[in-house]
Amino acid sequence: MDSDTLSKRILKEINPELPGPQAPRRDVHKDAPGQLDHWSPAILLERAAYLRKLAKHSDGSASETLKEYPRHLTMLSFRSRDGVVELHENFADLFYVLDGRATLLTGGTIEGTETIGPGEIRGVSIKGGTRQELRAGDVAHVPAGLPHQMLVPSDKTFTSFLMKIQEKP
Repeated sequence: MDSDTLSKRILKEINPELPGPQAPRRDVHKDAPGQLDHWSPAILLERAAYLRKLAKHSDGSASETLKEYPRHLTMLSFRSRDGVVELHENFADLFYVLDGRATLLTGGTIEGTETIGPGEIRGVSIKGGTRQELRAGDVAHVPAGLPHQMLVPSDKTFTSFLMKIQEKP
């Protein structure tokens, strides 16, 4: 089954009153430049229910970009498993935890590094580092250049609103 068909089935399951299959929303707000963008926790958690279903049928995580701006973007992320190690040379990550809990591991040395694109490094694990437990309502800022990994206990899930902010050109 292709991803579009799966997305349509999940959307119909989430909201059976939808008139027929619809494509998933990629950009929740398509306002004109200079307009206010607003997402309530209820709207974000509704979208997260969709991501939870996508994650269940994939590798345990799913995310979507809500809106792109000139030097930052907003995302919604759901995970039911540990993430890979990430290092963004030019972008900071600002997490606002909507639901669940996880441990954010930062710093240390990345093991098993792979460059996946300009300024984007991934890894298998972090040796050393600092652990910070995150729960609903918490905010965490990971500056550009700091290795980080989200660790989710096997019986938990983690949903966050995420801003990727360009810190370096």
